Amino acid sequence: MILLQLSAGQGPVECCQAVGLALKTIEKQCQELAITLDIVEAVKTKERACFKSLLIQLDTTDDSAKQLAESWHGAMLWVCQSQHRPKHKRKNWFFSGQMYEINEAQLDKSVTFQTCRASGAGGQHVNKTDSAVRATHTATGTSVRVESERSQHANKRLARALLFQKLETTKLETMTQQEKVRWQQHWEVERGNPVKTFTGDKFTLRELQ
Repeated sequence: MILLQLSAGQGPVECCQAVGLALKTIEKQCQELAITLDIVEAVKTKERACFKSLLIQLDTTDDSAKQLAESWHGAMLWVCQSQHRPKHKRKNWFFSGQMYEINEAQLDKSVTFQTCRASGAGGQHVNKTDSAVRATHTATGTSVRVESERSQHANKRLARALLFQKLETTKLETMTQQEKVRWQQHWEVERGNPVKTFTGDKFTLRELQ
């Protein structure tokens, strides 16, 4: 399983807009390469098509999903006059991509899955089938519940991805202060050397010289 997380970090709304524009670009790339894209988790802002973070799952029968995710791994820059604050002098907006490759069989050894009846809206089909899935990491007790899809198989795959990301987030939160400083320094270095640079309202990729 290939996961790609896009994040605006602590950046302002323009960075969140860049994440939304990046999603549109990735969706087009996936269509061209016959890659299946699923949004596992989206943290939206009040502004339309702006996201603090996105967790995307990419699936394909060859290595193209991994190659695509790798091309979005690292710090990225959008150079554009702010559409939210037209008089703002700043034009450089940073966001980041993080690729994860998950061995599903290995992950399942440390996770227990329970099926249960889905709740809420969805009609008779949802209410009468045990399609919802709860995934629990046995070592930490961390768990997630997914019922957004009609099939149990689809919910199980989303639960794996969401649980993995939750465990990664917990790791970051429990880092020591020294580790956090080192991580921040690494991010600052990455910002100075973006792997991709986009320009203008149309989010055009600037070719490397």
